[in-house]
Amino acid sequence: MNPLKKLFKQTAVYGLATVLPRMLNVILVPIYTEVMPPGSYGQVIIIFSYFAIFNVFLAYGMETAFFRFYKEANNRKKVVTTALISILGSTLFFLIFGLWFRTGIAGLLKIPLEYMGYFMGILVLDALVIIPFAWLRANEKPKRYAMVKILNVIINLGLNVFFLLILPGLAQSSSAGFFAWIYKSNFEISYILISNLIASAVTLFLMFRVYVRRPYVFDIVIWNRMIRYAVPVMIAGIAFTINEVLDKIMLERLLPADIASAEVGKYGACIKLAVFMTLFATAFRMGIEPFFFNHSDSKNPQKAYAQITNYFVVLGSIILLAVVVFADVLKLLFVRNEAYWEAMSVVPIILLASFFLGIYHNLSVWYKVTDRTKFGAYISLIGAILTIIINLALIQYFGYVASAVATLAAYGSMMLLSFYFGRMYYPIPYNFRKIIFYLGISILFSTVSFYIFDRNLLIGVSLLLIFLGLVYKLEITNLKKVFMKKER
Repeated sequence: MNPLKKLFKQTAVYGLATVLPRMLNVILVPIYTEVMPPGSYGQVIIIFSYFAIFNVFLAYGMETAFFRFYKEANNRKKVVTTALISILGSTLFFLIFGLWFRTGIAGLLKIPLEYMGYFMGILVLDALVIIPFAWLRANEKPKRYAMVKILNVIINLGLNVFFLLILPGLAQSSSAGFFAWIYKSNFEISYILISNLIASAVTLFLMFRVYVRRPYVFDIVIWNRMIRYAVPVMIAGIAFTINEVLDKIMLERLLPADIASAEVGKYGACIKLAVFMTLFATAFRMGIEPFFFNHSDSKNPQKAYAQITNYFVVLGSIILLAVVVFADVLKLLFVRNEAYWEAMSVVPIILLASFFLGIYHNLSVWYKVTDRTKFGAYISLIGAILTIIINLALIQYFGYVASAVATLAAYGSMMLLSFYFGRMYYPIPYNFRKIIFYLGISILFSTVSFYIFDRNLLIGVSLLLIFLGLVYKLEITNLKKVFMKKER
């Protein structure tokens, strides 16, 4: 099969499995904002921001290291069991340490102690499925991967709807019955965490056969090589996570206490509209990461890598403009409470930042296939430093707008740095004219539609149609070559 065609097919399946969990966050926004005031929703955002940070530490780059060494190993079983034992051991240590010191951790993170049991349980369960999911991807089993991920979403969404919307009514109608017994008022945050905990437990159960269907061998030589490869990836992951979630934490800590949680809630709700770009970029990355490694030894892989980036920019430019044009329509669907709308001004900024991050992931192939992952760590750290500095300097003056600008500056700098160093160590023939053309036109049209014409839908749709016409005229021949080519 044409490798690019196969990539897009796998990306579509992985995309579905990736889009749905992320879409869950968007689907739940109108529910959360309906049953909770902005301050409480801000607390939820802070808790989930810490989830993201701890998840990186608990994975410590082993997922990417697994792909790297599973591809080249003569004995893949040793790579699998070594990675499994490593994650099992580190997760067990974290669980014991976390439970022993949970009061201190709760105080440090400013998370109420009553949520710490759920917090620890979710982190542990999610860590234990890292390698099983990586094994599915490495063995090109996207359908099973998607099935488990989708079931997780269904369970999580169903429980959230039951606990937050259905249970209160059932408890009222049967004041002495079972539902009244399990219902607690002002328990919304706990219900959200319980829903996540149950969904994660079911996911581990479904993936557990990866643990039990093999004799265990821990190869210290393989583990040392994996750790050396993984640590820079972990550092890069920490830096990425800082760029993604630290702004909410810093808003909560740097703004006046009486408005902090509410401002985090407004900001967190509105930037959920940028999830459409994040979903696209993440789904694309899920498909291309195994592709990068599997085709690194093929004839002229750089040409394929360049084509992939070109297509990403074309599709991403369309998504950027489309979301900006229909931002007011989307907010009516996903952020229906007007109390949150004042933060809509940051949506185009966060969208563009997510687009830059997606381009960065495509450009990052050079340090992954050449085992120079330390550059990924350096670049990510520079982005993280920018995030921290800009937020520290400007939050007190501009609030969440400063956080949005910091995210854009961080991802934009990372994209440019990766391109600069990539040219030195692993030149790839990117079509810069095409990339700059599509990116520039999309940004220009987005700015005109959102800021100059104040989100006028007629103007926005006209600009979007013009852009789609340009894409069709310039790309239809190339797309036909990829998707219509007959296999021999």
